[in-house]
Amino acid sequence: MTRPAPAHRIALLAFPGIRAFDVSVITEVWGADRTDRGVPAFELRRVAVGPEPVPMRGGLALAPDRTLAWLPRAELILVPGLDDHVTPAPEPLLAALRRAHARGTTIAALCGGAFTLAQAGLLDDRRALTHWALADELRARHPRVRVEPNALFVEDGNLWTSAGTAAGIDLCLHLVRAMHGAEVAATVARSMVTAPFRTGTQAQFIEHPTRHTDRDADTLAEVRAYALAHLDEPLTVSALAARVGMSPRSFARHFTAATGTTPLRWLVDHRIAKAQKLLERTDLPMPEVARRSGFGSEITMRQHFASRLSTSPRAYRNSFAEQPPSGQGCMVDT
Repeated sequence: MTRPAPAHRIALLAFPGIRAFDVSVITEVWGADRTDRGVPAFELRRVAVGPEPVPMRGGLALAPDRTLAWLPRAELILVPGLDDHVTPAPEPLLAALRRAHARGTTIAALCGGAFTLAQAGLLDDRRALTHWALADELRARHPRVRVEPNALFVEDGNLWTSAGTAAGIDLCLHLVRAMHGAEVAATVARSMVTAPFRTGTQAQFIEHPTRHTDRDADTLAEVRAYALAHLDEPLTVSALAARVGMSPRSFARHFTAATGTTPLRWLVDHRIAKAQKLLERTDLPMPEVARRSGFGSEITMRQHFASRLSTSPRAYRNSFAEQPPSGQGCMVDT
């Protein structure tokens, strides 16, 4: 009888002032048992300096079930955001984060959790981000941090940070996708009734004075739906613009304003997502996966996988296929 794979050990760092929303997101992604739907088992632990309940806003409290002594066992450490983003974290916790990073453990901070990583000195001379409304303060309080203005999440040196609130969901699902594949992330996302990934940047959510609501929103939604249904075709920005009666330049401007990303990058993101599903679910040969995903050639698909995912399509299949693809064994790209 095959023994089940050991659960992946995940640590949720708990200390006074953490946001209940971020705690809920982390718990929903890694705390629910979805093994009956093909999701790996996770062991989510609430890790704190001591055993005392950790107070949160609204009269809530989080009961730790492990102390910092357990942290070296974690494969992934998650730092929630803070109701008051400048709340100082306990020094033993900051020291534990430094040791974890030195060990090579992946650490991810949601929203204002970037301030905690910055307090620990982990973000010095690294790219990071936080909620757009807090970016200037992060830059002012920690001038050595290279604050990114627009992304939903970024990674630098095995340290992940995310933009505000809902971007924490994006980051958590991205980490699941990176560790366990697109299909597992999609299963988790479906159970949460959310998209498995969003394209764009947080620039689309920053408050700007506008003279009127973008009347082209429905039209752009329709053209995006059309593109998703025809990813295997040689779509171009000019062709999509023509469908809605816009010039390519005007179309690109409206598209970027609505989604936070360019039409070309949006197409590539969704083509990569389609290729990931085909690589996980089928044993189609690489040229056919490339054709159905709209890349046209295996070489083009390989180039985009390398730039966006830092892997090759064949290595991705070997890691995340639901079953070993027939006739392909354990081949890897050379």
